[in-house]
Amino acid sequence: MEKLKQFMDLYFISVLKEHYVDFEGRTGRYCYAGFVLVNICLSLIALLLDNILGIGILSGLLSLALLLPGLGINVRRMHDLGKSGWFVLIALIPLVGGLILLYMGIFMQGEQMENQYGPVPEDKKF
Repeated sequence: MEKLKQFMDLYFISVLKEHYVDFEGRTGRYCYAGFVLVNICLSLIALLLDNILGIGILSGLLSLALLLPGLGINVRRMHDLGKSGWFVLIALIPLVGGLILLYMGIFMQGEQMENQYGPVPEDKKF
């Protein structure tokens, strides 16, 4: 349980506290992947609770609450790859856009030197 708390603090809570609506700078792939993983898990839990309770609002509220931090971390991750933040609009391509963005965010290594968006981020591994 302690490991889960550390993981949440490192990759999710810190992003919410320090970068809630931050579209500048860079984010490493471990931070990005951790945030996405926690976001997916929370979304599944909210959907499950919506189905059990029959209310259908929890997943919507969660999605709304995490919209800006999710967009921000995607923009910062694209900056780490040396791309404009507008590149996140690739997610609007039906069926494959979101998968392309997810692949780029998790599997592509960021630029190993300072770029126009800032210095190389400290990417903490869990």
